[in-house]
Amino acid sequence: MNQQDILRRFVFEALGVRGEWVRLEQSWQSAKQHQQGNALVLKLLGESLAAVVLLSATIKFKGSLILQAQGTGDLKTLVVQSSDDRQIRGLIRGNGVVAKGSLSELFGEGFMVLTIESESAEPYQGIVPLEGNTIAEALQTYFVQSEQLQTRLWLFANETHAVGLLLQELPSQGTYKEDWARIEILANTVTEQELMTLSCEDMLYRLFNEDKVTLYEPEAVSFACSCSQLKIEQTLYSMGRKELEEILAERPQIEVHCEFCGGHYAFDKVDVERILLAGATIKERPATRH
Repeated sequence: MNQQDILRRFVFEALGVRGEWVRLEQSWQSAKQHQQGNALVLKLLGESLAAVVLLSATIKFKGSLILQAQGTGDLKTLVVQSSDDRQIRGLIRGNGVVAKGSLSELFGEGFMVLTIESESAEPYQGIVPLEGNTIAEALQTYFVQSEQLQTRLWLFANETHAVGLLLQELPSQGTYKEDWARIEILANTVTEQELMTLSCEDMLYRLFNEDKVTLYEPEAVSFACSCSQLKIEQTLYSMGRKELEEILAERPQIEVHCEFCGGHYAFDKVDVERILLAGATIKERPATRH
């Protein structure tokens, strides 16, 4: 079985603990090809992409889960997103060369936001201060503060792969502290090399061979960007005629660049007039991308 670009969910039914494992390869390569930064910056992006896939599998919803970090340090913005069908994208922005440091040192004073955009409900958003040495530590703090759920994450990324392991107590079941502590101790023995190379089955056997673990079928993960001609036209329409005409008075086209996928969209005066006349009836057309 292919062990790349997949998510595996598992559960310790007798203990009230669930887990997830993810390994990204081609999806990671596709996600980072439009991002710039040194190895440290891209490593953080890869770890965050692995994390958002894991987190998206802890909830049942139709839509997207978005993880954002904002700060005042060398790194300014991190945004990663996973849909319910495990389509991912991400971006990271900073000031030139980013020096070594912990997550909180890299971002400086900042905050982390988790947003669930559901097709059937109002968006849910949780915000906490950005604290911790790694994105894994920051997310663990988030779950303790916002969700009151014991959660542990192991996240790694290099030039070729981004991987992750998540353990979390089931919200609907009581988890004995002794059981959680034992599982956590065992999981803490996992190495970056093992997460990068072992199959999920082999990793679970190596860590938890004395426990009964139910492993579910693999779920494919892929890179996909949700930008589209329709969404951009709707945004332009919402700006209003006056603002659009002021922009076109200074330049021949309104150009929009997607920072996630590198997609480029251009609208001249004829396009803008069509958008304004069509209004809310704008319909999807093949995108004019360059």
